[in-house]
Amino acid sequence: MTVTDTPTILKKINDRKREEIAERSRRVSALDLEREFDRHPAPRGFARALNAKIEAGKAAVIAEIKKASPSKSILRDPFVPVEIAQSYERAGAACLSVLTDRDFFQGHEDYLVAVRDGCALPVIRKDFLIDPYQITEARALGADCVLLIVSSLEVAQLADLHDQARELGMDVLVEVHDAAEMDMALRLDTPLIGINNRNLHTFEVTLDTTLALKDAVDEGRTLITESGILTPADVELMRNNRINAFLVGEAFMRADDPGTRMNELFGDL
Repeated sequence: MTVTDTPTILKKINDRKREEIAERSRRVSALDLEREFDRHPAPRGFARALNAKIEAGKAAVIAEIKKASPSKSILRDPFVPVEIAQSYERAGAACLSVLTDRDFFQGHEDYLVAVRDGCALPVIRKDFLIDPYQITEARALGADCVLLIVSSLEVAQLADLHDQARELGMDVLVEVHDAAEMDMALRLDTPLIGINNRNLHTFEVTLDTTLALKDAVDEGRTLITESGILTPADVELMRNNRINAFLVGEAFMRADDPGTRMNELFGDL
């Protein structure tokens, strides 16, 4: 899939990202961002934290912090990212995901900084990253990992952004939605492959997407299922298929205490 083939909502988001990158880089140069690296400790081991949970026989949960989504609008109000992060940490999450996209998810970079400072868990910057400037920005914010969505990138872009992030010490979660994207992802020397169960053409969700693609991922990598994990039966289905890492957000965001809801879904972590 090429960038010009991307679904309408994704193309709209990526078009806005290009405008946003131009605006931001005029205000703060990449060199200025690099000067911010020393403000943060070295990246925490995102992949390592996931694998530690799995090796202990537990579900490795990347618990997401997001205020809104294009399909569901506001998910949580009031929205206090640090409180949510600490709730997840107490409940046994392996890692955290923080939405930083402003226009479509009502996220903000400050949320990532606050969460990273407010807990000990590794944090992924979840956004639509299509340019080297954003990778540099992620490291300047203190991100431990970045998300690269194959649907948003050409092959060469994907490889370049992946290599840049790794050179900066961050882990990379490469997200796919179909077999062609999986083939692209597997060309990279990346330990983390995410399968998003949400169809970006229709925004419909089916766990069959993960089940159909899982066997392509070799044992040397960690497979993460994303979206659509809503019940303990969904978790059981995945774990029965030897899928033990999960990225979950919406199922938690509407709960009074997100960490408690996480334990209801996954059991004692």
